Amino acid sequence: MSVAMSMRGNSRESYQGARVALIAGPTASGKSSLAMRIAERASGIIINADSAQVYRDLRIVTARPSEAEEAALPHELFGYIDGADACSAARWADDAKTSIAAAHSAGKPAILVGGTGLYHRALLEGLAPIPEIDPDIRSAVRALAVSYAYAALQAEDPASAARLNATDTTRVQRALEVVRSSGQTIGDWQKQKIGGIGGVIALSPLIILPDREWLFERCDRRFADMFDSGAVDEVEALVARDLDPSLPIMRAIGVPEIRAFLAGAQSREEAIATTAQATRRYAKRQYTWFSNQSPEAWPRINESEYDDIEKNIVTKLQ
Repeated sequence: MSVAMSMRGNSRESYQGARVALIAGPTASGKSSLAMRIAERASGIIINADSAQVYRDLRIVTARPSEAEEAALPHELFGYIDGADACSAARWADDAKTSIAAAHSAGKPAILVGGTGLYHRALLEGLAPIPEIDPDIRSAVRALAVSYAYAALQAEDPASAARLNATDTTRVQRALEVVRSSGQTIGDWQKQKIGGIGGVIALSPLIILPDREWLFERCDRRFADMFDSGAVDEVEALVARDLDPSLPIMRAIGVPEIRAFLAGAQSREEAIATTAQATRRYAKRQYTWFSNQSPEAWPRINESEYDDIEKNIVTKLQ
């Protein structure tokens, strides 16, 4: 067990003034390499902020740092959750606070790295204190076709309905079950966020937004390399566990495609092509999210500026 994972229940004061870098951006943009260079130069601790890399079952498929890389530098919250569990943003944020507090106590900076914007917001801004959803209401809502759920949401929470895509099953269901279970809209709850630490740490954020063609070429090459470097074995072992198909790990990019290959429904070339396409789509969504949803004051850089920004962040962390 790491030092951080043994330090539960930290008070707000335990990370007051902690030096924290946040390196965010789309998949395959070079975040991990940059984080490791910064950690080495600043004697920092790298903390995972990617929702797929928390699971221990998929090192290769999720592009987690290698065992040698994790051994060379302190890494926290990588592969620490079993795939049979579903990691929430709230759980990760609590664990990240623990890791940041441990780093701060040791006199070291923390380098958060990952492309999950929801995780970043949960940690920095806090989360809405939405009460537990009534199980009967949840079952009833999730039994509805998305078109019926969206129509109900338009009547019961028109503001959320106007904000959401009518075909976004997960978010439509969530908004509807919240208003039915609590009597308040999800938007009202989100105005009451608690637990964020953005105002008490010394944050050095960075958004990597490389050239799109450069990024997509890396996406294509990455999975072709993964396929021949153990990704198939990882997914085969995961499938053998017979886990609930709705679990996040079973829906991770690469898992459905390799399952289809293992079942004989896709050729090797088709599995690589469909995974590359899914990765590019995900990278596009992340690119748009970080471009538009991150604070305007956060620096945005492309791949040609990595060296200069690395020096800048190291200086701040020291």
